[in-house]
Amino acid sequence: MNSSILVINCGSSSLKFALIDSISHEAVMTGLAEKLGLSDACITFKHDGGKQTAQLSAPDHAAAMHAIIEKLQQVSLLDTVKAIGHRVVHGGEHFKQSALLDEAAISEIERCIKLAPLHNPAHILGMRTAIKEFPSLPQVAVFDTSFHQTMPEKAYLYAVPMKLYRENSLRRYGMHGTSYRFVAEEAAKMLGKPAEETCLVIAHLGNGASISAIRDGKCADTSMGLTPLEGLVMGTRSGDIDPSVFSYLAAERDMDIQAVTNMLNKESGLLGLSELSNDCRELEEAASKGHEGAKRALEVFAYRLAKYVASMTVGAGRLDAVVFTGGIGENSSFLRGEVIKQLGFLGLKLDAAANEACTRGNAGRITTADSVPALVINTNEELMIAMDTAELAGLAH
Repeated sequence: MNSSILVINCGSSSLKFALIDSISHEAVMTGLAEKLGLSDACITFKHDGGKQTAQLSAPDHAAAMHAIIEKLQQVSLLDTVKAIGHRVVHGGEHFKQSALLDEAAISEIERCIKLAPLHNPAHILGMRTAIKEFPSLPQVAVFDTSFHQTMPEKAYLYAVPMKLYRENSLRRYGMHGTSYRFVAEEAAKMLGKPAEETCLVIAHLGNGASISAIRDGKCADTSMGLTPLEGLVMGTRSGDIDPSVFSYLAAERDMDIQAVTNMLNKESGLLGLSELSNDCRELEEAASKGHEGAKRALEVFAYRLAKYVASMTVGAGRLDAVVFTGGIGENSSFLRGEVIKQLGFLGLKLDAAANEACTRGNAGRITTADSVPALVINTNEELMIAMDTAELAGLAH
C-alpha cells in the first residue's frame, strides 16, 4: 500500500476527514463525525464502496479522532498515514501559503480567531487532538484565505479610516481559496494554457458562495470580505447589503447588532427571499411548479451572480473563461444557464445540451464553439490539502 495523507476538516460540531493516496491521489476512505457536543454524536465511514455509521464513545473531537484511528487500524490503513493536513478557514495576513504546524504556527492561527470566531477555534482543537494522537507525524495547515493574499491593495482595502486596517486588521480576505487554487489549475489544463498566463472568473457556488478574479494564475479580487457574509446571495447569507441596515432595523424593529448579524447570516439569502428553503434543488423544483418565492430567490441569485461575473472581469484583465464549481456550480444547469444568458455582452453563448450534460460529476465546456468558454469543473479541496501536506512533509513524488 502506498503512503497516504489524512486530511482533517474540523468544524465546531463536526469533523470531516479523507484518507488520500499520495501517488494515485484517490480517496481511500472518507468520513464525517457529526452532532459533536450532543448525546447522539456519531461518525460515518465510507470505504471500499461501503458505508458504516457508529455512535461515538463521547460527543467530542477527541472521541471522533479515536474512532478514525480505530477504523484505520481495523482495515490495516493506519500505518500508511505519513502526514496530516488540516483545513483552516482564516490565516489572516500572516499565512500567504500553507505551513507546517508547530507552536508558533498554532499561536498565529489563534491570533486569527477574532477574524473567524466560529471556525478557527474548532480547527485548533482538531490540530491539538491530531498532534496528541499522531505526535511523530508532520502536520500541515492549509488556509482558505492564503490564495487571496495576492490581491492588490486597491482590491482588499475598505474605504474606511486606515487606522482600522493598521490596528484592527479590517480588510477583505476572501474564502474558498483552496478550491480556487485547484480549479484555476484545472481550468488552465482544459484551456491548454499555462496557469500563469490564464485569466479567469471562477464562481464557487454552494450554501456559501463566492466569486474570484484570477489574473495570470493569481487572485486579483474576490467577493467575500472580512467575513464570509459579503458578496453573492448565498443559501442563508444576504451577501452585499447597505451597512445602514443595522441602524435602520434597530429603529424600526428594535433589533440589536447581534440579532441583525444573525438574521443576515442565518435567515437571509435564498431562504429569506423564497420563504421556503436554502436548498437550490428544492427551490428549482418548487419554481417549476409555480412557487413565486422560489422563482424570486433564483432570479435574484442569478442576477447578482451575473453582475459579479461582469465586475470581476475588470480584476481578471481579460476573460479566458468563466468557471462554475461547488455543489450548485457543478450541478445546477438551470442557474448556470440563467447566468450565461445575461452575459451575452461579454461574448458568452450557452450550449444548452452541453450545459444539461454537466451534472453529477461530469465536467466540461457549456458554451458554443464561437463563444468565450464557460466551464464546469469539479473542485477537490481535500486533494489540494493532501498535495500541499505531502510537499511540506517531504513526501511529494
